[in-house]
Amino acid sequence: MNAFIWILQIVLAGMFLMAGAMKVMKTKDDLLEQMAWVEDFDGTHITTIGGLEILAAIGLVLPGAFNVLPGVTPWAALGIAALMIGAAITHIRRGEVVPYAVTNIGLGVMAAIVAWGRFGDYAF
Repeated sequence: MNAFIWILQIVLAGMFLMAGAMKVMKTKDDLLEQMAWVEDFDGTHITTIGGLEILAAIGLVLPGAFNVLPGVTPWAALGIAALMIGAAITHIRRGEVVPYAVTNIGLGVMAAIVAWGRFGDYAF
């Protein structure tokens, strides 16, 4: 089970590191070409979301990999789950249930599994 949780952590970290970096480095207009939802938010909100995604990605992997503050990992996973709830709500309001909201819910469930495992029997 520990290996499975590590796989989830690495997959989530990779996805959120890339997604967060894109939101931090690109302008709102550049993102609008790829993500229609950004029209509902200002640039500061988009950058903040990207920054949170980057921090969560780091918190998923580095504490366990280097045995430094391992208690951060389940909280990072909960942060991702919360971000994905907000993302799913945004997509549902926009009428973008499939595939966007469904994907957000799936990622949120993956993050919740990591949080459950790292808070419970599979803590570092």
